[in-house]
Amino acid sequence: MGLNACHNFRDFRDLAKRRLPGPIFHYIDGAADDEITYRRNTTAFDDVDLVPNVLGGVAEVDMSVELMGQNLDMPIYCAPTALQRLFHHEGERAVGKAATKYGTMFGVSSLATVTVEEIEKLAPGPKMFQFYFHKDRGLNDALLERARAANFQVMALTVDTITGGNRERDLRTGFTSPPKLTPGVLLSFALHPMWTWNFLTKEKFDMPHLSGHISAGTNLAVSVGEYFSTMLDQNMNWKDAEELCRKWDGQFALKGIMSPDDAKRAVDIGCTGIMVSNHGGRQLDGARAPFDQLAEICDAVGDRIDVICEGGIRRGTHVLKALSVGAKACSGGRLYLYALAAAGQAGVERALGNMRLEIERDMKLMGINGLDQLSQDNLRWR
Repeated sequence: MGLNACHNFRDFRDLAKRRLPGPIFHYIDGAADDEITYRRNTTAFDDVDLVPNVLGGVAEVDMSVELMGQNLDMPIYCAPTALQRLFHHEGERAVGKAATKYGTMFGVSSLATVTVEEIEKLAPGPKMFQFYFHKDRGLNDALLERARAANFQVMALTVDTITGGNRERDLRTGFTSPPKLTPGVLLSFALHPMWTWNFLTKEKFDMPHLSGHISAGTNLAVSVGEYFSTMLDQNMNWKDAEELCRKWDGQFALKGIMSPDDAKRAVDIGCTGIMVSNHGGRQLDGARAPFDQLAEICDAVGDRIDVICEGGIRRGTHVLKALSVGAKACSGGRLYLYALAAAGQAGVERALGNMRLEIERDMKLMGINGLDQLSQDNLRWR
């Protein structure tokens, strides 16, 4: 199966599984503990049905949204994810170019493998910088200033990684960044020669935003869970978030909000957006799915802050259900990471193109030509 046969999320996942060494694939694919929350993130959408109308005159539809001051051509964007050059040698370069082509936002991680300065040049569209709050305050200041100087329009502070989740697949496969060359890992590399050739012959793997500040993850191989547990500041609190929001002095979001009370506090400290997210099920297994919490949070703060539903989105209908509940937009990581691993920039473009076509088709089948026509009135909970 090649890229032209990838018509949905599962197809991209299957192709990525064939092209990636096992530890790398399972890093993308895995989640915490028994992965119950990871599965629920998607199945939550199955508990709600869409109620379409007809005769809406839908030859032309408009799926554009304004999100945290940015104009997006579609109501879903590429959530920030780490380590992208492990999945394909083009990494963030591929995703940034694809997001720009489709007029949507590109989220860039603190743990990116391409600099914000380069991304600014190759991806001129809307960009979000995802911020991990490190113990090293000098590193924190450097991250903020680099993102500001590179003209990133949105800052998002991740708040659900106060310690690493129990990612047992990574423990079994021995996944680290950069890869630790154990016998099992070397065998997996040998069975995937194209990936291995690109990894060994392209530019050296690095996380350039951390270089010069810490060695973990760049020169020293660590698991992501170990990185979160040792390098990030477990004393981070609401005062720290408020101070970072003040320093950024622009569009600022909290990523990982799951309760209405926390959503209200985000409004109080000056945030302009929140991502209702459980980190793709990779942190607290047994936590609620974002879509399950969305109505409570939108009812509490949806008229005062931009609410984003992040996690488990696989279909255009999932996006329309989230927007019907009250989200302003959606975001996702795996929805483009498998495509990146499968075929680089061409894969990400196909994944975003598929999603755009699905949203357009589903809007027409719902009988609407604008997203503002969606509401909870067109949903029924089973």
